[in-house]
Amino acid sequence: MDLLRLRQLNALAVIGVLRGEQPLTLTDVAGRTGLSRASAEDVVRELMGKGWVAEAAPVAGGVGRPARRYRFRADAGRVVGVDIGGHKVLAMLADLDGSVERRVRVSVTPEMGRTERLAAVAEAITACLQGAPEVWAAGVATTGLVDGAGRVMFSDALPEWTGLDLAAHVGGLLPCPVRVENDSKLAALAECWTGVARHARDMVFLLAGLRTGTGLIIDGKLHKGFGNAAGSIGSLPAVGWIRAQEHLRSVEGEARDVFAAARRGERDAVAAVRRYVKDLALGASALVLTLDPEVVVVGGGFSRSADVLVEPLRRELDRWCLRTPEVRMSTLGDEGVALGAVRLALDHVEEHVLDVRGSPAGAGRSAGSP
Repeated sequence: MDLLRLRQLNALAVIGVLRGEQPLTLTDVAGRTGLSRASAEDVVRELMGKGWVAEAAPVAGGVGRPARRYRFRADAGRVVGVDIGGHKVLAMLADLDGSVERRVRVSVTPEMGRTERLAAVAEAITACLQGAPEVWAAGVATTGLVDGAGRVMFSDALPEWTGLDLAAHVGGLLPCPVRVENDSKLAALAECWTGVARHARDMVFLLAGLRTGTGLIIDGKLHKGFGNAAGSIGSLPAVGWIRAQEHLRSVEGEARDVFAAARRGERDAVAAVRRYVKDLALGASALVLTLDPEVVVVGGGFSRSADVLVEPLRRELDRWCLRTPEVRMSTLGDEGVALGAVRLALDHVEEHVLDVRGSPAGAGRSAGSP
């Protein structure tokens, strides 16, 4: 391991014990990280210089000079997470603890062309940054296959979206590094960070809504694959994800009306939901048999109808899987993808914790998924 990487790991260890805790002394920091006191002091000094750590006010009372105590500065910088979808653009501003301070939502339509949608992205980001402190990184979520440079290689959900260099475009709006990733993958990241899969090391996330997608977490990390296309099982026609939503359209009304009718026990709606779940479960079963995850999380717009989806999905998984994992419904609603984008930005900042303050990864440069 090279010296820079060791310093980064030590810095992250110190940040980890200071984050969310009461201020700690150097002795406390050393004890909780396993570093020597001298090493802990060096790391804390460096982090103070970078703006990540500050000395806390001394505690009143006691005998003699109180030991210096240190705290994590969640307010040292900010990150931005952006979800670009068919019906909305949602931008979030968060501190270095991931606490969301501002949300800006701009309505769009699935039929919008590239120019109009990008204008909505600019509107959301500009409003989100109004009067905000220094922004250190941004994460952006989009539909489709995204390459390692932040370019949309393919998207059939949004018009004129294929071929868009999204990292470069958003990078022109923000004076910080930009990382771009597929929305289903980032929704999976959000579930493991702050959702119903916080303690799961291996997880399959299913985006269930007007389209179907997936994100995979393996050994606690987002799994992307060699070409960033891991989990794209829905591209296989035999899986049925391409046609799954058509079953719900066989009953009059929007999807939420169909689920409501199924909840009331109306025969046509119950049958439509059953056919939808069967198609959803086929691809999910293939992923479960391949990865053997601890949990399957269902998110997206249809997760609001958990009461009519969970049990049918579990029964279908029982038919095909050697071991059926626990099935949970997301509680993050339509903010899950944007929260995943916030987490992506925070990961980028933490990877560059020892870089120059105010430019954790080279301000002004854009980057896709590494």
